[in-house]
Amino acid sequence: MPRKKLADLRKDYSKKQLDITEVVVNPIEQFKVWFAEAQKSKVPEPNAMTLATATPDGIPSARIVLLKDLNENGFIFYTNYKSHKGKELAKNPNAALVFCWLGLERQVRIEGTIKKVSRNNSKTYFQSRPKKSQMGAWVSSQSKVIKDRSVLEENMADLEKKYKNDDVLPCPPQWGGYQLEPKVVEFWQGRRSRLHDRIQYKLLKSGKWKIQRLAP
Repeated sequence: MPRKKLADLRKDYSKKQLDITEVVVNPIEQFKVWFAEAQKSKVPEPNAMTLATATPDGIPSARIVLLKDLNENGFIFYTNYKSHKGKELAKNPNAALVFCWLGLERQVRIEGTIKKVSRNNSKTYFQSRPKKSQMGAWVSSQSKVIKDRSVLEENMADLEKKYKNDDVLPCPPQWGGYQLEPKVVEFWQGRRSRLHDRIQYKLLKSGKWKIQRLAP
């Protein structure tokens, strides 16, 4: 695509506004408010989020994962512990999440530290998934180089025979959940002329949240 055409791609946001007097005191509760609006507005895959991780020396990587739970302590997702992101998190627990809901002209950024959820919680969620999804977690050695797709298809066929009479599979030892405990949360609302609204929550040592407006 010609550079000029890319540079000309722009949209003036005007759907909503965000004032510091309108947000609730806890960012997770504020996130719930926005997430409910995203669901009500039928935003595609509202729980899709970019997860950014980094090596100990600061080389970043990012990918889309799905938010699967949310509680007062943070944001939970599940994956293979031996995947690229799992290996990075094992050495550097600092990570970031980004939700982008274009239909509402909104974005939420979250920075914090990640830890594994309990093995029992991972097992409970794993066995609540569709059987094919459970098998997929066993079949795929996530992030490893494979010869071609036939490797996955053959492994799946073998597993289907092995568990043909079972509704649930055991949870793989290399698979489970992570929870990001936020330290900084920013709510971004698109506004006209690029004068966007940005409200940031920052966790203080006291455990309370400092709320402030940022320049766009």
